Amino acid sequence: MSIPGKLLLVPLFGIALAIAGCDTGPNFPQANSAGHSAPTASTGQANQQVLDQRPFDNRGDFENARRGLIAQDPDLVIDHLEGGEVWNMPDYGFIDREGENAPASVNPSLWRQAALNNIHGLFEVTDGLYQIRGYDLANMSIIEGDTGWILVDPLTARETASKAFLFAREHLGEKPVRAILFTHSHIDHFGGVQGILQHLSDEERANLRVIAPAGFEEEATSENIIAGPAMTRRAMFMYGKRLERNVRGHVGTGLGKGPAFGTFGFAPPTDLVSETGTELTVDGVPMVFQVVSGSEAPAEFTFYLPEQKAFCGAELVSRNMHNLYTLRGAKVRDARLWSSFIDEAKNRFTEAEVYFGSHHWPLWGQENIQDFLAVQRDTYKFIHDQTVRLMNRGATPREIAEQLQLPPALNEDFHNQGYYGTVSHNAKAVYQHYLGWFTANPAQLNPLPESDSAKRYVEMMGGAQKVLEKALQDFEAASDMDAAEGRDTYRWLAELLNHVVFAEPDNDDAKRLLASVYDQLGYQAESAPWRDFYLTGAYELRHGSPDEGLRPAMMREVLLNTPVALFFDSMAVRLKAEDAEGESATIKITFTDLEESYLLTLRNSVLHNRLTSEDTPADATLRLTRPLFVDLLIGKAGLKELLFSDEISFEGSKLDLIGFFSMLDQPQGRFNIVIP
Repeated sequence: MSIPGKLLLVPLFGIALAIAGCDTGPNFPQANSAGHSAPTASTGQANQQVLDQRPFDNRGDFENARRGLIAQDPDLVIDHLEGGEVWNMPDYGFIDREGENAPASVNPSLWRQAALNNIHGLFEVTDGLYQIRGYDLANMSIIEGDTGWILVDPLTARETASKAFLFAREHLGEKPVRAILFTHSHIDHFGGVQGILQHLSDEERANLRVIAPAGFEEEATSENIIAGPAMTRRAMFMYGKRLERNVRGHVGTGLGKGPAFGTFGFAPPTDLVSETGTELTVDGVPMVFQVVSGSEAPAEFTFYLPEQKAFCGAELVSRNMHNLYTLRGAKVRDARLWSSFIDEAKNRFTEAEVYFGSHHWPLWGQENIQDFLAVQRDTYKFIHDQTVRLMNRGATPREIAEQLQLPPALNEDFHNQGYYGTVSHNAKAVYQHYLGWFTANPAQLNPLPESDSAKRYVEMMGGAQKVLEKALQDFEAASDMDAAEGRDTYRWLAELLNHVVFAEPDNDDAKRLLASVYDQLGYQAESAPWRDFYLTGAYELRHGSPDEGLRPAMMREVLLNTPVALFFDSMAVRLKAEDAEGESATIKITFTDLEESYLLTLRNSVLHNRLTSEDTPADATLRLTRPLFVDLLIGKAGLKELLFSDEISFEGSKLDLIGFFSMLDQPQGRFNIVIP
């Protein structure tokens, strides 16, 4: 019999780190197969204290998450189309079913959230409304219309969407799909659409309505084009892609278990919603829309079903605090605007008796929904207002993040805790939104690059050996400190040892010790992305960067629907300025299937593009289809081979054209992060 809320302490006994002439590395006992060290006593104490800070005896979320279960696949494993696995729920079977008995290596609040996100299957939310949860990072909702189904947010990947859709058909019966709603422009809410379309008849596809917020197509296809390689590399950290699924590894993302790294797709909308208050009847189902673009996503709507009195909050609200700045990298979101949209939803849909969202589990009861919306609204408003207040008093982002805490009235519920976003990095996002990266301290105006300053720091402190000896003493002492002092010591050691690693990237002792510090910070984190960042950092210090990044071919179908001009914008940011210095060229690319021509102009180590006529003169001209051009971009087809094939037509010097394309960088998406 489990004891509710009890934390299983796993202290680290007798850490012995010997640095003798730097001949041997630190020797940490109790490491798992990935090398992650055991939690220290102070880490166990810090996590134990969390049990006194939250109402863990409140089981309402577990009741709601299980309510209406129709069917569940206990062996839910989904294969990738090209081999391997996209999804594996049994991998998370180590998490306690009730979210109790948290190991010392997991914050018990995050452990609870991970247990809730383990609850998966097909659920009835209310009459005529169903959800499939736990098949991907997001949910797919099913609304019964007069003659068929209306699907909401068909997941991230073709593989997961297909599996979820067929599971729903198996238990609800086979019905035609009349419409698909994309609530917003993030790929976990539309990328699996091809997994639905592949099961539809020609007639269904011909008459299918695809409803999305205005601006969806541009935002959905553009977000990862310009900064895609950096974002996807950082996403590997944020979502713990390389981590084992166990008590010292990845337990979930807070928002769900994790994104499905499968085959991404796209479908162009047939209906765009541009104004709040828009009413549509879809297969006999009345819907009232609220446009909330600029909150969690640049193109997003929520909607209300008057007949069911059900409010779909999309990702305007979730059962956790969300990100004002997402750690994978993105434009900062406007907390004030976000809060105002939640307030608008609260007042506009006062009769809602059911809430369901793009993530997590539903909520029932008007009063419960109103309270939920009020706390979510006030959380973002509080972070915004108090950050700005402190900012206007001269506080820096780090100072604000350190002192800002939610008031008790906003810190009693689990649904706005920092499982995904945090008060700390959201406060920094508000500062960045208004003032950017510079704190006005001249010391930060033109600092040395990290590696250069690290070398000077280490030299000033007497060299790496001396720094490591002191860091080792502090690390061992931290185990016996109280929770707060121990946590701050680990934070300081992370900063200190990072200098050593950046000064001496081949210093294995420094990397091992820093990795063990990251372990402790990861184990204590309530935020799943923080945990995954720390533990992935530790993993890469021990094992190195990945051999390959995320494959560009995963995005092929999305790229096929991306505005062509964006391709050339992405080429411009890949131009190697040093190779292009002194060069000038004009290249014309004509898409034979689109009947469009673009002129690329290289001058001053800058590449410009513009739509042009087919007879515009250029140094070289390529004529090809957009799909073939996409294959060139993702590396599926090689330029040299194509230039001597019949698949494209060409005018001008082939060598000059090859020389032009050789000036473009080919980012692999596997650059170093925790070492220089």
